Amino acid sequence: MAPHTPKDEGPQPPPPITPGGTYSIQTVSVGCKLYIRRPGPDGKEEERLAEILSIRDKPTNPYAARQQGGVKQEEPQKPEDRLEFFVHWDQFNKRLDEWVAGSRLVLSRDLEWPRSKATPATKKVVSKKTPAKNQRQQSLLKRAATANALAVGKAAKAEPGTPGPSTPASARASASPAPSIGKKRKTLHEEEDEEEEDLDADAEGEMDVDAEGEVLDLDATDSPQPPPPLSAFSKEQEIEKLRTSGSMTQSISEIARVKNLNRLQIGKHEVDAWYFSPYPKEYAHLPVLYICEFCLSYFGSQFMLSRHRKRCNLLHPPGNEIYRHEDISFFELDGKRQLTYCRNLSLLSKCFLDHKTLYYDVTPFLYYVMCQRDSSGCHMVGYFSKEKESADNYNVACILTLPQHQRHGYGKLLIEFSYELSKREGKLGSPEKPLSDLGLLGYRAYWAETIIDLLMNTTEDISIDDIAQKTSITHADVMNTCTTLQLFKHYKGQHVISIPEAVQERYKKAKEKRKRRIHPDCLIWKPPVFSRDQLRFGW
Repeated sequence: MAPHTPKDEGPQPPPPITPGGTYSIQTVSVGCKLYIRRPGPDGKEEERLAEILSIRDKPTNPYAARQQGGVKQEEPQKPEDRLEFFVHWDQFNKRLDEWVAGSRLVLSRDLEWPRSKATPATKKVVSKKTPAKNQRQQSLLKRAATANALAVGKAAKAEPGTPGPSTPASARASASPAPSIGKKRKTLHEEEDEEEEDLDADAEGEMDVDAEGEVLDLDATDSPQPPPPLSAFSKEQEIEKLRTSGSMTQSISEIARVKNLNRLQIGKHEVDAWYFSPYPKEYAHLPVLYICEFCLSYFGSQFMLSRHRKRCNLLHPPGNEIYRHEDISFFELDGKRQLTYCRNLSLLSKCFLDHKTLYYDVTPFLYYVMCQRDSSGCHMVGYFSKEKESADNYNVACILTLPQHQRHGYGKLLIEFSYELSKREGKLGSPEKPLSDLGLLGYRAYWAETIIDLLMNTTEDISIDDIAQKTSITHADVMNTCTTLQLFKHYKGQHVISIPEAVQERYKKAKEKRKRRIHPDCLIWKPPVFSRDQLRFGW
């Protein structure tokens, strides 16, 4: 899944720079770096370096005309605001990438162009002494390959537009622009995937990646090319993998899609979208996408949402309430029975999860939605999904706390609830790997707190297996956590677990701060058992 990284070829020349004030907004292209105005941490405006990832004409909102009186009020527009630029802020996380208006570009400062890429040189391998038999075999192979290439070349001349074996992939690329971002390379499989995705009527907004290929050198004696990487998965292979081994996407083209939504309004909260989500094309690039907080249906305007709320009588997720304590409730939903809600939930969560692709098929998963109850209904705080039958004993596929509810302890509550279900099942569980950055922080904190709590309240000797059985945390996660906390000590010829004083102090502070916990007595649930027909996918 790692992008292609070129070999170190010595110091690279500095990128070309155009002095400020000598270029216009039409000069700026994909791959350039320049300074752009953005709100600073103190509320004042600052200028920060950013890279241009995509350019578009400012989209028109088709739902803006529906206002009071039916009269569309047009605001005066600056000429430079007719273009919008999707930018990645230098030294900032990818989730802060955003579309900015042309008027925010600082044209008075230098413009940095992308470095020119050197043409790949053909490789000649000078081998040591080779037996005459091997030389004859290599000579025959080269002759056969050359003859085959010439035959294909003649066929290519007979059929115009068909690339020959030595034609660079850039010459075969489609007519759509493919500016470089300097990190990812596009394979032929991904180009075919993009053509299929264009027919899907998904939201438009995919990042342009390189369309460069390597020239085939028939005279080289290198070993044959390795098989295509995981990033070259087609959509059919991607769906097949999701059916059998979780929700982690293998396609870099899925991760590299340009964010197509700006903001989401969920109930009384309005939040920024972080990543691309495949909402229908007519809802892409709206200023605000309005989402019903109970059924998670999406609408293009406040008027459409208010009209829907008059008819929508749902006040909680459409599933079974399996846990209730104080103002927190958990609902269990079957992706096969509640298909529409689970798909809407997956679309919403994809706005905040980068490497997950649960929106393809939701039938193999169970969803556990955590809600906060008040007089107006049950408002979703977060959720996690779980495979009905996991070959790798994963107890979580996707886990998300909505941004407006983060940093309130709900993430640990979701994690604790997932392990409480594993205890009822009598299994050891672990989340699907690899975790996102925020997910990894949450799980590490939960594992450390749970293991230290068990060790502090145990007077008898305890082993790694005992810790795993009592907490339902897998042996590998227990070992990694204990190693990270430096709990293993060598004493009298054997390894023992010893808790340093600094770790004990951190545990006491975290325990005083944490107020919400899962109470097993309030969980009314039995592990569901599925027949072969119930596990069959609806494709």
